[in-house]
Amino acid sequence: MTRTMLRDAICRALFAGATFAVVLPLHAQDAPAAADAEGTPAPATLQTVTVTGSRIARAVDVETVQPVQVISRVEMQRMGLQSVADILQSSTAIGSPAISRADALSSGENVGGSYISMRDLGPQRTLILLDGQRLGTTTSGYSDVSQIPTAVVERIEILKDGASSIYGSDAIAGVVNIITRRRFDGGEANVYLGEYDVGDGRKQSYDATFGLTNDRGWITAGVAHAVEDPVWAKDRAFTADGTNSAVSEKGVLRIGRTNPSTWLTYASGDPRDLASYRPYTSADYAEPNAQMSLMTGMERTSVFANAGVDLNEHLTLVVDALYNHRDTMQQIAGYPWQSSGSNLLSGQSWFNPTGNDVHYFRRTWEVPRVTDSKATTQRYGVKLEGRFDAGGMPWTYDTGFFQNTFRTVKDSTGNLLIPAVQRATGASWFNPATNRVECGTAAAPIMYGANYGAGQCIPWNPLAPYGSGVVGSLADPALQSYLMPIGHDVGETETTSLFANVAGVLAELPAGDLGLAVGYEHRRERGNFSPDALRQTGLSTNLGSGNSGGAYHLDELYAEANIPLLADKPYAQVLAVNLSSRYSNYSSFGATTNSKVGMEWKPIADLMVRGTWGEGFRAPTINDLYGPQNQSFVFYTDPCDSRYGAARGTPACDAAVPPGYQQIAQGGIPAAGPNSQSNMPFLSGSNPDLQPEESETATIGFVYSPSEVEGLNVSLDWWRVSIDNAIVADSATAILNDCYVRNVSSSCARFTRDAVTGEVTSLSYAVDNIAAFETAGYDFGVRYRFPEQSWGVVGLAWDTTYVDYYQAKVSSDAQVATQYTGWAGNFRVRSNLNTDWSLGNHGVRWGLRYYSALYEDCTSNGCSDPDFAAPYTNGKVVGRNRVGSNTFNDMQYRWSTPWESTVSVGANNVFDKVGPTMYSQPNSSFNYYGGFDIGRFLYLQYQQKF
Repeated sequence: MTRTMLRDAICRALFAGATFAVVLPLHAQDAPAAADAEGTPAPATLQTVTVTGSRIARAVDVETVQPVQVISRVEMQRMGLQSVADILQSSTAIGSPAISRADALSSGENVGGSYISMRDLGPQRTLILLDGQRLGTTTSGYSDVSQIPTAVVERIEILKDGASSIYGSDAIAGVVNIITRRRFDGGEANVYLGEYDVGDGRKQSYDATFGLTNDRGWITAGVAHAVEDPVWAKDRAFTADGTNSAVSEKGVLRIGRTNPSTWLTYASGDPRDLASYRPYTSADYAEPNAQMSLMTGMERTSVFANAGVDLNEHLTLVVDALYNHRDTMQQIAGYPWQSSGSNLLSGQSWFNPTGNDVHYFRRTWEVPRVTDSKATTQRYGVKLEGRFDAGGMPWTYDTGFFQNTFRTVKDSTGNLLIPAVQRATGASWFNPATNRVECGTAAAPIMYGANYGAGQCIPWNPLAPYGSGVVGSLADPALQSYLMPIGHDVGETETTSLFANVAGVLAELPAGDLGLAVGYEHRRERGNFSPDALRQTGLSTNLGSGNSGGAYHLDELYAEANIPLLADKPYAQVLAVNLSSRYSNYSSFGATTNSKVGMEWKPIADLMVRGTWGEGFRAPTINDLYGPQNQSFVFYTDPCDSRYGAARGTPACDAAVPPGYQQIAQGGIPAAGPNSQSNMPFLSGSNPDLQPEESETATIGFVYSPSEVEGLNVSLDWWRVSIDNAIVADSATAILNDCYVRNVSSSCARFTRDAVTGEVTSLSYAVDNIAAFETAGYDFGVRYRFPEQSWGVVGLAWDTTYVDYYQAKVSSDAQVATQYTGWAGNFRVRSNLNTDWSLGNHGVRWGLRYYSALYEDCTSNGCSDPDFAAPYTNGKVVGRNRVGSNTFNDMQYRWSTPWESTVSVGANNVFDKVGPTMYSQPNSSFNYYGGFDIGRFLYLQYQQKF
């Protein structure tokens, strides 16, 4: 601990010293460099830039060998979006949102953040960079892009290719590099206000950025604050109604354990009088959606700064810092408490109308379960950038360090303290001296009060329905405090990196410069997450979990070369090869080497053909290696269910379940449809013997910019990503399907069933290197700026991603890969078409976002393809239902005022499009895809420059 504190103190002292070294010389200069219209100093000569995916600088007007999409700051402002996550999610190459903000039932360390999953391969397989350096992650390897305010972003580069040979672990599906603003001169303030046209989901964003630039360096600093109000499921017709829960808020008394039809519920009158009860029916079920947030609320505050100073004509010192605090809130319905074992309503309870120990159900409707997730990011770095000549050739280098610390605190309310429930529903009596019901008996009273730890008790009547207000009801704030203490989870991860890179021209060849880049990095990853003590001991109804924590370090070396082979030859205006390789040595598993080759060929000046092939890997995360066993009530479909099961009626199912078996859902009732929530918690956990995932990526395509049509650029790239030894925890549905549909015997040993009812009573799945994924498709893009006319200038941008296939084997002995294209939010086609018209100080942007059709299991509400069968179902007819494609329209009008400001008004989802009902709930806790718009959103943006 002392060594770590000393190291941190030294790092911070160096950072502070470097900051003063940068700032002080800037104040000594009076004459800033000439600036362009955007406030950025004009470079003296045409510069070269390093584009994401390569360490070798190239001329700014040269197309890259690898497919890179660039989202400029101007484009971001015209989207009408205020978060980096939403901006990235708009790219067609980005898959469905991981842990969608519409997934209110999700839990764990990562909840509350915003994550990017390229090609739908998972956020832990998409590398997120900030100015070319890794963004910190959670212990699960998730990089929260909500840490980065849009005010600090200059542009975003999305590499649609693997890049482990350049960046190391996690760069499998692609790389997102968020470039911050530098050399900003002057001031800028932005205000964003918006809300849905029904009057909810208000979003506010305020930021200010200031900069000073001169011939010795620059300093840029700013502050940003954003607030997004929650949206409630009850306020949207497509989420107001969901799957009703048999665990009602009305208070359910169960008499006759072997005959569930004898459940009774209090209707009116005195709950202590059995004559006041009536039969309990499905009409009394709870509607959990009435208390759930459809879109979680969020608040962010950020402070950022970067600065640089030229120490001499060849050396520049750069420092940067970022602070961000994010607070998110999600709410779900009160806990569905079910008595069991010793958790009965005592026959000695003053509230018990039977005089015998009885079972009961009661959803704690008075106190919804709320999780408030706070996350704080502190990031700082110091770097020296230098220039020198070697053998008459230009070279650059940079060396430095950065540290990213991510701390999270989760406070949760609404979960019951099980021992407190046992005491509160035990013996109780009416004390005439205090004129109240108290725990215990007259002969053995228990001290009245809300402090369970001090031996106090407040009696509870779980049969008193919500809103009744009778004695002992959960409306009593003191009783709420006694039964439901606040849970407190804490976690912290830290990434520390020391790096050095050198790049330049090794030699001049007949076809051009032989470029070379080499570098070294030492990185340390440390992290821990500690759930509330009551969760760890299983004394709370909050899902059980244990501590995760550990650390590892690594050393890496890489080299990259760009070799020109031909130039200015017939059918070979340019022919070059790019080679790169990276050696990584991890303390957690050992060493791995990953290489890549790229080819660039211009047969004519207007056409570039490009292609790459590369190896990649993903190292096991801290949570993968050193995580706990976690409980969760998961959604799954039992293949032996007599209505919806993929293997119903097979000999294996007939031997495992009784005739007419129906999957048991939460509350012990038959599931109302496929993908229902389990009645029992299932377990998942870590594995210290994991090895890294291994991948191969390939791309080939072209970029065509015909000189005859100025302003036109057309690109088409085929891509493929395959992953072996993938680290996964099988889903409950996959494990059961492996056993009954695909006849994988090892999966049958991973769960148990009740011998009489057939209910799945336990299921466990530790993470392991057991899966394989492969996906391939095409990215198509068109950019065209029409010739300027008297009526204005029109620009067009069209991006489309077509997924040829997405398949996975989720266990090492699975014989046939399961096809996921078109299922569970994995769209076959996503396409964006944006047009922009401008004339003088006015402009209009119109955008269309297209999503292709999706499939899900058949339900009683629809089955478009009842005869569907596939190799991965062993030819068995399982049926599927298709829901149609969807297109959303966005519009913005802008006006550049005479006083150096821009006013924009717009509407996203102009026509208030509502997506289809989807009972499989992809990326959502509702019967609606979690990535679709939830209404027409209106906004106003104001930008003022100084």
